[in-house]
Amino acid sequence: MRRLEIFLLAAAMLLATPLVRATIFGNIRGIVHDPQHRPIAGAEVKLHSATSDWSQLKQTDSEGQFTFIAVPLGDYVVTVSLPGFANAEQRITVAAESSSVLHFQLKISSVKETATVSAQADEVVPTADSVTPTTLVDRQDIRNMPGADRTNSLRMITDYVPGAYFTHDQLHIRGGHQVTWMIDGVPIPNTNIASNLGPQIDPKDIDYLEVQRGSYGAAYGDRTYGIFDVVPRSGFEKNNEAELVTTFGNWYQTNDQLNFGSHSQRFAYYGSVNGNRSNLGLQTPIGKVFHDAENGYGGFGSFLFNANSQNQLRLVSSLRQDYYQVPFDPNPNAAFNSSGLRDGQHETDGFVTFSWVRTLNPNTFFTVSPFYHHNSANFDGAPGDTPQSATDHRASDYGGLQSTFNANIARNSIQAGIFGFGQRDNESFGLIFNPINQCPITPTNPAGNCQNISPPERESASGGVVAGFIEDKFKPTSWLTLIAGIRPTHFSGQFGEDTINPRLGVALQVPHLNWVFRAFYGHYYQAPPLTTITGPLLQQIQNSGQLSFVPLHGERDEEHQFGVSIPFRGWVLDADTFQTRANNFFDHNNVGESNIFIPVTIDGALIRGWELTLRSPRLWRRGQVHLAYSNQVAQARGAITGGLICFPPTDPACQPDPNYHALDHDQRNTLNVGFDLSLPWRMYASSNVYYGSGFTNGDFPDSSPHPYLPQHTTFDLTVGKSFGESYSVSLTALNVANRHLLIDNSLTFGGFHYNDPREIYVEFRWRFHY
Repeated sequence: MRRLEIFLLAAAMLLATPLVRATIFGNIRGIVHDPQHRPIAGAEVKLHSATSDWSQLKQTDSEGQFTFIAVPLGDYVVTVSLPGFANAEQRITVAAESSSVLHFQLKISSVKETATVSAQADEVVPTADSVTPTTLVDRQDIRNMPGADRTNSLRMITDYVPGAYFTHDQLHIRGGHQVTWMIDGVPIPNTNIASNLGPQIDPKDIDYLEVQRGSYGAAYGDRTYGIFDVVPRSGFEKNNEAELVTTFGNWYQTNDQLNFGSHSQRFAYYGSVNGNRSNLGLQTPIGKVFHDAENGYGGFGSFLFNANSQNQLRLVSSLRQDYYQVPFDPNPNAAFNSSGLRDGQHETDGFVTFSWVRTLNPNTFFTVSPFYHHNSANFDGAPGDTPQSATDHRASDYGGLQSTFNANIARNSIQAGIFGFGQRDNESFGLIFNPINQCPITPTNPAGNCQNISPPERESASGGVVAGFIEDKFKPTSWLTLIAGIRPTHFSGQFGEDTINPRLGVALQVPHLNWVFRAFYGHYYQAPPLTTITGPLLQQIQNSGQLSFVPLHGERDEEHQFGVSIPFRGWVLDADTFQTRANNFFDHNNVGESNIFIPVTIDGALIRGWELTLRSPRLWRRGQVHLAYSNQVAQARGAITGGLICFPPTDPACQPDPNYHALDHDQRNTLNVGFDLSLPWRMYASSNVYYGSGFTNGDFPDSSPHPYLPQHTTFDLTVGKSFGESYSVSLTALNVANRHLLIDNSLTFGGFHYNDPREIYVEFRWRFHY
């Protein structure tokens, strides 16, 4: 009852707060002058999406000023028009929480003059509004990049974001696992670590994806290592139009989707259904592929209604189901015999988010965003697995609300709000013991096996998180922004934890050069999973005599970061260096040789590195280049402090090396280089080269001359052609050279894993009206 009271109190606080805005929005402000630099009143200013029919109209006031607020992140064209003057146009990219300022100087129009472009279409000028390094990917990037639009793909992240890579079937970014997915700026909470393999949204349903890595403002959550803010497709890019996407390739793979949508001036809708399957799913423990099929299906819906100029309603829902066979080594004489295993995992994920965006005046607006999320992961071993077969079923339900208030007062941009959710977990675990040669050999039991079934035991747990925040961005000048915020958080579960996390930052833009320097210092708190180990698994662990289980506490992180953004003739170079110190660092451990992962916390971790991204304009109107590079060190020290621990801790055998050692997913150098190229006859080509210097070698200590596995490089290529406006076809080859090698051999966390072998598939797209 106490936990329920806490959750109801949190909900009441949320509903009583003067509420908020979701974090996919930015502001655009500007001023319009004539050739003598006098303000022009009454000019029409149109803000139009570069990728859809979404638009807004404003008129300049007596001072020549205009303001668009609550603009979703993405690419836009701003056009200013007034009779007697030539039209002026600028392109702009809106980032979450940004506040862009534009200047237009109109020219007197001549008889033949119809338009003047005041900024080159590809010119990108960073602004001193944020200290957070971000990467923006749009749906065209996702469609063109090899393999990025497949249902369970995360290449839209790994190919564009420095320090992001995939190993032991888990996405890692900046040396950690814990990330936050947000839909329309609304977090989709999931406190369970490493229990799910599939992503929460089909990449084909994404309009824009903004990836943030560290240096978050107080309004953002506490998943230190990455925030993925998704703006879903809304229907404004369609007009009673549907699209059928289907693929066919080796490994008997197919990824299929039917999507449809349309819009009016005030209402837009988008929906999709999808299905996928392949004989190549998870990373394999050996070079060959056995027992590795996957399949899934799902649906997605997005609805947007502009009730009037002051009120916007957004509803997004998703539901999908995935199944994975767990691959194994068929050789019974291998060092770790897994030849008899036939494990599999079913996953379900669904969410509903709703946002009400209310504009109070040109300087103030808020958003109210309730949400619900269901997530489950059911691991099942075959009943005949020896020496034991495990079943682990977990289901989690989250319900909560996010609310933020945003106001621009003089030179201050102030945000204040609250975020909270209640969580309910149900988990059952059962074991079937199949010891070998324990019973008499009979004609019906030639192996002499004897089965002992331990009935599944169910555990339920509830808890929740309530966090408030307030932050101010103060701009004493147009080229300097000072940021200060604070985020208190309360966690309730088996125990309660409270923390207050400060966030400080500064961004400085060098006049004329437009270089932006930024610095950040902040603290974070990450809430732990709720469920613990009980029943037969706990008894088995305790019987081992050297292991026990301790409840997990939250991770606490301290980060500092410095960076610079440099624009040059449409190119943008962004570099940063960071360091994160963690106490109670979240990781995961497997039980014996099984694929059941148990979250653990490690006493301390130190992650440091530097990152580089480079993106070009359209070169010769034909191609665009992107680069993402990371050099980082991910280390941990001390004992495991929560989850599966060595017991008793005072035993000399349980005393760990107090020095830092490399984490299993530590990879010092990671590089992705890609290009998109427009070819004659409505053809295009896109490629990506990935280089990794090699992950930690689990067979050797850090002092060994071979502490890392070999480097690896893969090349991906897509070539496509459009036939009119209705049909297109493309051919994609992933890992063209078939560089298939061991990338992870750390038994402590995850086991042996090879990267994926070569995949080749053809994709067809058919667009039609209804």
